[in-house]
Amino acid sequence: MAGDVISRNPHVLGGLPVFAGTRVPIRALFEFLAAGDTVEEFLENYPNVRRDQVKAVLESAGQTLLV
Repeated sequence: MAGDVISRNPHVLGGLPVFAGTRVPIRALFEFLAAGDTVEEFLENYPNVRRDQVKAVLESAGQTLLV
């Protein structure tokens, strides 16, 4: 996945994968969705995350799980 979507840095949240350019962990997206929230609600709560980043993460997760 392109570096403009996900980044990992041991100095940011202990190296958890985050949306690039933010401190928002990727895990937060999946927790929102698992709780029944929408992508729109996620983006409202995390305005620093771009819609195209969310789309790329979801597409990548789907491809990984469907292989």
